[in-house]
Amino acid sequence: MKALLYDNELKLVNNYEKPIPKENEVLIKTTMVGICNTDYEITKGYMGYHGVLGHEFAGVVVAAGDKAPKDLIGKRVVGEINCACGDCSWCHKGLERHCPNRSTLGIYKKDGCFSEYFTLPYKNVFEISDNIDDITATFVEPLAAAYEILEQIHIKPDYKVAVLGDGKLGLCISLVFSAMNIDFVHIGKHENKLKISKDAGAKTMLLSQLTEQDKKSFDVVVEATGSVGGFETSASLVKPRGVLVLKSTISAREGLNLASIVVDEITIVGSRCGQFAPILRLLENNKINVKSLVEKIYDVDDFEEAFNKNAEKGSLKVLVKF
Repeated sequence: MKALLYDNELKLVNNYEKPIPKENEVLIKTTMVGICNTDYEITKGYMGYHGVLGHEFAGVVVAAGDKAPKDLIGKRVVGEINCACGDCSWCHKGLERHCPNRSTLGIYKKDGCFSEYFTLPYKNVFEISDNIDDITATFVEPLAAAYEILEQIHIKPDYKVAVLGDGKLGLCISLVFSAMNIDFVHIGKHENKLKISKDAGAKTMLLSQLTEQDKKSFDVVVEATGSVGGFETSASLVKPRGVLVLKSTISAREGLNLASIVVDEITIVGSRCGQFAPILRLLENNKINVKSLVEKIYDVDDFEEAFNKNAEKGSLKVLVKF
């Protein structure tokens, strides 16, 4: 089968071995995959991962292991990416996404969905309704990551809230917040991207429009820039005893000024993956429209062009079809 493999270089192979589902797994035929910045970072050495890339997908179940429900066969599905052991204390507490024994689809110890077929535990799989097309379905994973913020913190109606960063992640957060009727302002550098948020009902502001009066004025700030400068700007906007949600991973050996975090007693919340069910309900009820986030759709044979487009500054979501 075809598979997009990273093994010190990114290459498309035509004879990759088709996986056989384990007893608790289903075999999924891929229809559409989204390129995530994590995929790009893996090609730069992130996580030391070698294998098939990809974790944002739409597909169809074509086979099931002995202990997996056979009625899933033929169903269109999406799937959560963390594959937990089910036996440890974390799993018993319902914290499977933090299982120390987990593998992660296309990121850690498990081949991903940039292939004609791949496997997932059946408990990770969610059937999608007919009114959710394959393009929309590929956004379920990043939208669920955005919704995770609302699982972690309670945003009161009178809170002053900001989302900083207008890349793909920031836009997904903005669409979810708008769908949930959160009163917030989306701050970014690009008017064309902020227009997507504005069209969805959000208030928007260019980063250059921030003033001294905006500093220490927000109860909750969500950082989605992925940069040291973005982190420091986000921290400067949080009022004393406010909450700073870190949604992007920032790698910095030095240069982070954390003094204000201590002085202003700011609570920092790390936020990663989220549950799929709430997002599927929002999509089924047409509360979120992701089509404006799609930059371009490529055939898998054109993977190099697709990854180059994804790496372009300002590029939105690049999808790959099988």
